[in-house]
Amino acid sequence: MDSGASIFKGAALPTALAGVVALLAGLLFGGPKGAAGAVLGTVVVVAFFSISAYVVAWASKISPQTLMLAGITSYVVKVLGMMILISALGDVTLWNTVIFGWTVVALAVVWIVAEFRTTLQTRRPYIDEPITDGEREVRAGRGS
Repeated sequence: MDSGASIFKGAALPTALAGVVALLAGLLFGGPKGAAGAVLGTVVVVAFFSISAYVVAWASKISPQTLMLAGITSYVVKVLGMMILISALGDVTLWNTVIFGWTVVALAVVWIVAEFRTTLQTRRPYIDEPITDGEREVRAGRGS
């Protein structure tokens, strides 16, 4: 399993489990509308962060510069998307919007912490080692 997939799995599973807890809490504190808000919040967080993880994993295969650009862009798109979603659905009465909001905040924190923890455990080097003169010549096609 590549690093991106293991990081995704390490973040998605704890978030999904926290989503089940949010569902139960939403049902307890808000009834069926609270449960619906928690489920929708879980779906939004998992969808937004999954797409972001996919884009960043794809960009990491291209170059460090592309990775940074993809990370920043996915963050901005997530924030703007969430603002648009909350603005568009602010007056909806099908679910409890307060429980939805708290679920989104809580699960975003869970995802970020789990992703951070998994990233630390992968022990993937984050510094490119400088290449030697011999490696440079081999890469250029002049060496043996």
